[in-house]
Amino acid sequence: MIALRGEAAEVALGEAQAVLAFVHDEERRGRLADLVAAVQEGELGEDEAQALEELIELGLTTGRIRSVYGPEGEQAALKTYRRLPGGRELADGAREVSSALEALEGKTVERVSVQSSGPGAFLVSIAVDGLELSVKLDRAGARIHSVGV
Repeated sequence: MIALRGEAAEVALGEAQAVLAFVHDEERRGRLADLVAAVQEGELGEDEAQALEELIELGLTTGRIRSVYGPEGEQAALKTYRRLPGGRELADGAREVSSALEALEGKTVERVSVQSSGPGAFLVSIAVDGLELSVKLDRAGARIHSVGV
């Protein structure tokens, strides 16, 4: 269960109600109605957390949350997102990459490059003292792509 209160609940409720107003598919309407009820109660189960994660992700990537709720609403949505399963996965991936990059501290950088590896996806390569580390950055997050000598 995930507790939701204050501005985070206001943003979640507003987004769920806004999308619900435009959805005609009965299954999606039911899922959104369940989300609205859970937000109003202040606690989300697994299904409602998944539905909210999708809404917040869409609202953040399109800029809608910031434009409708302002910077404070955006921050509340980001804090909520980080507590949801997908947000936790992204944070874990970022920590893993940061930990790998720490191994490069104090070493002489020989080369840094960025390549596009697909729509919205990039590969960052860093060569130091005969070692090379590649990090993939895309919608799925940051993760180690390769490590070489």
